[in-house]
Amino acid sequence: MPEQTRTIGYICPVCGQSVIAQRTAFQLAAGDSVLPCPCGKSEVRFHQRGGRCEITVPCLFCAKDHTAVCSNEALLTQSLLALSCPASGLGCCCVGEEDRVFQAMAKLERAVDKLRLDDQTDSRGVFLDEVVMAEVLAELKDIAQRGGVACACGCADYGVKVGYSSVDLVCASCGASLRLSAATPDDLTDLCARCSITIPGKKENSK
Repeated sequence: MPEQTRTIGYICPVCGQSVIAQRTAFQLAAGDSVLPCPCGKSEVRFHQRGGRCEITVPCLFCAKDHTAVCSNEALLTQSLLALSCPASGLGCCCVGEEDRVFQAMAKLERAVDKLRLDDQTDSRGVFLDEVVMAEVLAELKDIAQRGGVACACGCADYGVKVGYSSVDLVCASCGASLRLSAATPDDLTDLCARCSITIPGKKENSK
């Protein structure tokens, strides 16, 4: 039986190329590992901390490294684990099944192309794509009016935080959040295909 593999993708903030590679589940879980860009000037780092993994990713948007911690279960089994820049909402790194990662990277590349074009023409606005953001917010309003937004904890009240290329829905009760991308027309299409949105909810703190 072939060993389980995970696909990892990110865009190098130095040379700008997409870096996509595979690692076995054993390589990711057994100890620290690194996914470098062929240019040698950036890398994604995986640092094992017991049953959890600390992932450090270079960010194309803010030129800083971002660090996130997830369970090894999520790292090794989730169909798509996406890490994003807190400031912009743009994706930084994807880990998961090969086809899901390639799809996510294609969307990220389109968003980055738009960002680069705006920078070249000195036309970067409040949002990465103001038309997409307006349509996403309008669609969210429609879904909410149909009673289609709620948290897994049972609460139907939530707040909205609008970022540069994403929208965060935050549960008013447990504080859990769900980030919805609003960077490209693909994100709007994905949202329009949803009848309801469920914020994942927070698990009770272990005593």
